[in-house]
Amino acid sequence: MTMSDDNVFRPNRRGVLAGLAVTLFAPNIVRAADDSTPGSKPAVNKGEIARSDEKAADAPPQLAGDYAKERHGFRTDLLNKGPAPDIYEPLVTPSTADQLFYRSGLGGELELVAWVSRYKRAPKPKPAVLFLHGGNAIGQGHWQLMKPYIEAGYVVMIPSMRGENGQKGNFSGFYDEVADVLAASNRLRHLPGVDPHRLFLAGHSIGGTLAMLAAMSTERFRAAAPISGNPDAYAFFGRYPQDIRFDTKNPREFQMRSPLCYAHSFKCPVKLFHGTEEAHFDARLALLSKRATSAGVKMEMATVPGSHNSALPGEIEQSIEFFRSVAV
Repeated sequence: MTMSDDNVFRPNRRGVLAGLAVTLFAPNIVRAADDSTPGSKPAVNKGEIARSDEKAADAPPQLAGDYAKERHGFRTDLLNKGPAPDIYEPLVTPSTADQLFYRSGLGGELELVAWVSRYKRAPKPKPAVLFLHGGNAIGQGHWQLMKPYIEAGYVVMIPSMRGENGQKGNFSGFYDEVADVLAASNRLRHLPGVDPHRLFLAGHSIGGTLAMLAAMSTERFRAAAPISGNPDAYAFFGRYPQDIRFDTKNPREFQMRSPLCYAHSFKCPVKLFHGTEEAHFDARLALLSKRATSAGVKMEMATVPGSHNSALPGEIEQSIEFFRSVAV
C-alpha cells in the first residue's frame, strides 16, 4: 500500500492514517482530523453548522474567560452515546512497550489502557512525552512512531481514550476525551523515575486538537507540540458530521471544542506543526497563533515538507528540538 492509497478504506470518507508508520504497520487504523481532497467533503446540514473550514474569516469568535475554568462549568450533552467511530485492531501491547492502566471519568469509573516505553530508573529523573494518537483508535503503528522520542531519552506514553478499541465509555469528540488526556498525564508524571517538571505534550491530527485543548486546561506541561490539529470544531465537524454526538443547537458545544475560541488560555509554550501540503490549515492556525501571541502566549508555527502523513516523522524530530530548547 502506498501513501496515495489512503482513500480506499471507506467509499464516502477518506481514511487518512496517523502517519507514515501507521500506513506501513497498521492499515486498519483509519481517519484523521482533516483532509483537503476536492470533492471529499460530505454534505452538511447548514441549519446546524454554518461554518466554512477554508477561511479564517469564518472562524469561531474569540471568547473571554479561561478555558480550564470554563470546563468546570460545562458538561457536554451527548444525544448519541456509544463507542468511538473508528475501525480498530485488538489492544495488543507492542513488544517494546509496557501496558498500564489509568483511571478517568467521573469518580474514576473508566479504566483505560496506555502504552509506556520501557526505561530504567536513574539518579536523575527522566523527561517524558505524552503523545496523543491520530484517529479514534490506537494501534501498533502509532507506537512505531515513538522511536525518535525514546531514542532522545524521553519516557513516552500513548494513552487510549474512552470508547476506543472496544473499551468502556462514550465517545464525545474533543471534549470528555480531554479529561482522559489530563488523567493520563497525571499517571505519567507520577511514574517512578519520571521528572514531573519536564512533562511534554504532543499529538497528531485528532490528537493534535486534543493536545491544544489539554494545553489550555492545565499548567503541568512544560511545552506542547500539536501536529496537524484542527483548532476549529465548526470546520472539523462540518467535514465529519457523522462524528457528531452532541446537541448541535447549542453553540457552546462547538466553542468548548474549539481552541480558537480560547487561544489566550494556553498555559505553556506551544509550537504548531503541519505539512506543506496541508494548506487548508494555514489560515486557521495562523489565526490561532495571532490570538494566542497577542495575549502573551509563547507560540510559533512551523511547516514541514510533506502531507498529513508523510510530514509526521520530520514533525516529530522538530518537536524534540523544540522540547529541548524549552527545557534548557
